[in-house]
Amino acid sequence: MSGRAKLTLFAALATLLTSWSLNALVDSQAWLLQAVVLLAVQSAVGAGARRVPLARTLTVAAQVLTSLLLLAFLYAGKGESHGDGPLDYLVTDFGALFGQGVRDVGEFAIPAPLTDGIKLLLVSGVLLIGLLVDVLAVTLRTAAAAGLPLLALYSVASGLAGGGGASWFAFLLAGCGYLMLLLSEGRDRLAQWGRVFGAAPRRGAADSGLANGAGGQATAPVKFGRRIGAVTLGLALAVPAVLPSLGGGLLGGTQDAEDSGGGVGGTISAVNPLVSLQSNLNAQDNRVVLKYRTNSPQQADQYLRILALDEFNGVKWEASGRALVDVPEKLPEPPGLRAPVSRSAVEVTTSISAADYYTQRYLPMPYPATSVDIGGKWRFEPAGRTLVGDQLGRDKFQNVQGAEYTVRSLLLKPTAQQLQNAPKPDPAVQGEYTKLPDNLPPVVADTARQVTQGAKDDYTRAVKLQDYFAVNGGFRYNTRTASGTGPQAVARFLADKEGFCVHFAFSMAAMSRSLGIPARVAVGFTPGEKQSDGNVNVSMRDAHAWPELYFEGVGWTRFEPTPRSGINIPEYSRAQTPATQPSAPAPLPSQSAAQPSAGPSATPECPPNLKKLGECGAAAPAQSAGGGGGPSVTSVLGWVALAVAVLGLPLLPMLWRTRLRTRRLATGEVLTAWRELGDTAWDAGVLPDEALSPRRAASRIVELGRLDEEPAAAVHRIAGAVERALYAPPGAEVSYPELADDVLLARTGLLASADRLPRLRALLLPRSAARISWALAARRSAITSAVSTRLTSARLRLLRLPLRGRG
Repeated sequence: MSGRAKLTLFAALATLLTSWSLNALVDSQAWLLQAVVLLAVQSAVGAGARRVPLARTLTVAAQVLTSLLLLAFLYAGKGESHGDGPLDYLVTDFGALFGQGVRDVGEFAIPAPLTDGIKLLLVSGVLLIGLLVDVLAVTLRTAAAAGLPLLALYSVASGLAGGGGASWFAFLLAGCGYLMLLLSEGRDRLAQWGRVFGAAPRRGAADSGLANGAGGQATAPVKFGRRIGAVTLGLALAVPAVLPSLGGGLLGGTQDAEDSGGGVGGTISAVNPLVSLQSNLNAQDNRVVLKYRTNSPQQADQYLRILALDEFNGVKWEASGRALVDVPEKLPEPPGLRAPVSRSAVEVTTSISAADYYTQRYLPMPYPATSVDIGGKWRFEPAGRTLVGDQLGRDKFQNVQGAEYTVRSLLLKPTAQQLQNAPKPDPAVQGEYTKLPDNLPPVVADTARQVTQGAKDDYTRAVKLQDYFAVNGGFRYNTRTASGTGPQAVARFLADKEGFCVHFAFSMAAMSRSLGIPARVAVGFTPGEKQSDGNVNVSMRDAHAWPELYFEGVGWTRFEPTPRSGINIPEYSRAQTPATQPSAPAPLPSQSAAQPSAGPSATPECPPNLKKLGECGAAAPAQSAGGGGGPSVTSVLGWVALAVAVLGLPLLPMLWRTRLRTRRLATGEVLTAWRELGDTAWDAGVLPDEALSPRRAASRIVELGRLDEEPAAAVHRIAGAVERALYAPPGAEVSYPELADDVLLARTGLLASADRLPRLRALLLPRSAARISWALAARRSAITSAVSTRLTSARLRLLRLPLRGRG
């Protein structure tokens, strides 16, 4: 194996060893095999292009094109495009999958599920780093600089993963890969010098570290470099372990505030269970995660609440950091609950069992709970009335997996009149739960004021906001919509009018706060499905988010803006607003909502009350415009064009040579035919030599090309014509009618005498195609020179202007 081939192999190996650090980001290693195969193909294409040889830019272009085609072959069609043509398949759909991967990265916690989008990001990222390493280490012969992309890959993976128990192993693999790359390049450079140290070592040579090894090979520099690399790598691994102060450095994991929650002063950090909410709603495996039995007379209101998200920072809703306390035997009174609502409350008992595969750290239970009977180590957060699993050991926490527990809770029955007459909330609650970020788009508050126009109390405003989303705002429920983050997420949702429970809950909470109503978002499960044995099953698709609004005397009160079938609207929010108040103006429908359906609606006129309860059937799906089940003519033609383009791409050099040969021979000029003969010989392996005379060049072509008698005679006839063209007096006839036939005869002889592989190479990848890059370089140089000349001329003319004319 040649030195450059070894360098290519070690460059790919260094990339793969460094990419191992990405495994900590996802819950599956299935992507790694694809990355290995695609990186091997990309490196092989680069090695083959350098062996041809192709120009550096063409080598990189061939690697990029091959990688893109392979990625498109593996991942195109897995996105969410709305077309069926090749452009949708390879561009729109491919880009949609890439964008979905970016959104998945921002939404899922680490380790994230290996979705198609995340897998595309991982594989394409490894290919990009592998290409940079290959270009720097092999094409440009600067292996030391190849450490920069490798360091970037490791740093990103380590930074996102936050260290961990296996981070030292990932660092060891990455460091070894880089050291092997450096040693491979060092050996290759040393071998190119030959045995310059073949003589007996002088005293100075021994002192300078250039002494020979056995057999006359220069091994001392290699051994010296290997020792330095091993010592450096060992220090990087050992020193952080020896010095505790360095434990939080490159290889040490960081400890969250949440991890220190073993004491009384522990806090809940921003741990957001919404990261898996959308994936649960879209899960194909709709497993049961909770089972419960309750004596509640209103099982439809038995929501199992996990966590309250009470802080909106402009990017997302999250749980603010609050102190944890030991779980009291009887939980404190719910905040804001007063008589007469508390006197009408009924205490219910719910026995819950969690599945062995459900590892939620927050305890699902009805709200507001008054006592909890559960084993294990749990802590209580009073403001959100949440039970959180305590720390059991290093990176290990109590969770609900397989737990059986009993919760006593209050079934509150506030009336619309009680909510409407609720006094102003406590100033502390008002100040904390109405905070909004400064960068929230003005359209959020403007829409809230427009929707609640005419309402005279907070309850009426809340009901109008709920009706705006669930009834008369033109919104649609769609779990495939990206959840989105950032201050523009709510504005986009209000414009697109399409999303799932997260969008509705977040938006209603933000709009309520803009109206001065204390609000937060609760996350948990809807009541589930009752079974024949009296148990109720709660599955992953029952995951839900809803807004909670605060009313003094009642406390935190659930509202339901999500227009989803099976969602139970609270009885107190079903009351219609007084007739004397003007109704909220209907907003303009979005572009998607304005499109008429091609099919009849399942429920042409659905009353608002039934729509609130989710009893209105969905509209019938629109018929396909094509009418038939088969592909359209446009789609078939597009696929045929795509197949022709893909299959014809490798034939472009051959087609270019055929066209150029035809044009040259059609002129009948001797010098043009001689140039074509030289390029033909070059394609067959006879390198051109411009210093030779026509007669000597013809003899060289005959000898190196191993031509038979007839092709050799044709070559000499062409050379004779060239001599006459160069040295004959003006007006003399130098061409002859059989000139083009002689060139084609010589070409046939050159191809016939070549072996199979050189013959295929001469046909499919002709060496003379390098003239394209030469012509482009010459044209670029000419354009640059012309522009520089014009600029210089303009500057000189400007300098010659009188001072008065310069302004």
